[in-house]
Amino acid sequence: MSEANGLSSLSKAVSNLSSQTKKMNFLLVFIGGGLGSICRYGIALALKPYALQFPYATLCANILSCVLIGFLMAKMELSSSYKLLLMTGFCGGFSTFSTFSAETFQLLQAGNIAYALANVIGSVIVCLGAIALGLKLGGQF
Repeated sequence: MSEANGLSSLSKAVSNLSSQTKKMNFLLVFIGGGLGSICRYGIALALKPYALQFPYATLCANILSCVLIGFLMAKMELSSSYKLLLMTGFCGGFSTFSTFSAETFQLLQAGNIAYALANVIGSVIVCLGAIALGLKLGGQF
């Protein structure tokens, strides 16, 4: 076998491995996201009998997810697979607010106060406007 053929075979093997790794990463996020979504739904069901005016279930999910993502951030020795499963997947399915909060906190830690404020303003004010736009486009506003 020539050296060129050997390199070509190695390149294909690396390409296949990277494709398999990508598939596994998507699977980890999918599983974690599904579990997080089930937990969020469980909290909503648990609090439903109280017929509360305030969205306590969402607040509870957001707070719990923020505690979890903060704990996981402190565990920097987590493998990338566990980060995908737990942080991106579970916390993302449980509450995207935890990701928003973690990223804003990291910006503040890095001294990027302007970016942190822009993230807060964009995520709260602009997204409220985006909801209004979506309602208008859907004919309800």
